[in-house]
Amino acid sequence: MPLHGERGREARPCRNYWKNWRRSGSTFDIPGKTRRLNELDRELSDPELWNNQDRARKVTQEAGSLRKIVEDYSTLNSDATGLNEMLDIADEEERAMLMEEQEGLQRRVDDLYRETLFTMKHADTPAIVRIKGGAGGTEAQDWAGMLARMYMRWAERRGYKVDLLDEVAGDQAGYQSIEFIIRGEKAFGMMAPEHGVHRLVRVSPFDSNNRRQTSFASVDVVPEVPEEEIDIHIPDSDLRRDVFRSQGAGGQGVNTTDSAVRLTHLPTGIAVACQITRSQIKNHELALQILKQRLYDIEMKKREAEELAARGAQAKVEWGSQMRSYVLDKQYIKDHRTGIMSHNPADILDGDLDELMWAGLEWMAGKRVADEGGDDE
Repeated sequence: MPLHGERGREARPCRNYWKNWRRSGSTFDIPGKTRRLNELDRELSDPELWNNQDRARKVTQEAGSLRKIVEDYSTLNSDATGLNEMLDIADEEERAMLMEEQEGLQRRVDDLYRETLFTMKHADTPAIVRIKGGAGGTEAQDWAGMLARMYMRWAERRGYKVDLLDEVAGDQAGYQSIEFIIRGEKAFGMMAPEHGVHRLVRVSPFDSNNRRQTSFASVDVVPEVPEEEIDIHIPDSDLRRDVFRSQGAGGQGVNTTDSAVRLTHLPTGIAVACQITRSQIKNHELALQILKQRLYDIEMKKREAEELAARGAQAKVEWGSQMRSYVLDKQYIKDHRTGIMSHNPADILDGDLDELMWAGLEWMAGKRVADEGGDDE
């Protein structure tokens, strides 16, 4: 479905979206999505399906998502064909007017293309984000604080809600660790490419000799999976429970009781703390829920690695790899996965992350196709 641009003002190309969608085995394969939708529709027509409400919900959600993509593609394809036909017979004045319609069509193409990038499971759920400063003391803790502010500002720009779960303040600045939930449309889908190790290079404001310092912080992103999907039982013998006084800025709102709860899963060493409420019981329930989310995420990643191994694919360990560098003394940010560079670090650290996130989603979708044995023809 190429847009016409041979005569009059040059048309902006549709990149290669339509070619990508038609690739056999591709993430953007519309014929493949149509076949899958037909399978789901047959399953939805089976009365027995509704005896299993969990399965029925999953099938309904997947079918709804696929139906929107397939139907929007069909509408765009028809609109583009009609526009090309009009451009073929239009005079110069009419063609100039049609170019505005073509630009609107291009925006719809972009929106639909982006919709296909949410290939991860649970893209529509809230995102649980945990940021931890690496080795380096105050410098790394300040970097963790900068990242936390960056994501909270990004969420604010998009009208999302942020709920703080836990924070351990740094010695002089920032955080040793901070955990929060971002709630909003496709929050986990958008945040998924931010998972990894972030590197900061700058002239340290904490160094009296103005030396250049390198710091690292890890960003861990998991989906808030619906409770009915998580079939995990944690024996009491596998848990260590600690209570402590919630931290805060002080004043009338400071918590003066030991209501904060930290749960440690002894077999894995995973620790989750929650101090979001003044109730120790509620904090315990929330911490247990987050712990189950993390154990579920580990199990899902383990299964994905096993599936890749079964297909003969090489599973790569992504955690711990440096995915982005923020070089502030030279005024640039580089994403090492996508190759994208920005020379406006102040804007990005203030939450202007969408371009980097969309590029990261495109990289993730391409990586998934490659892992699953897709071709590039």
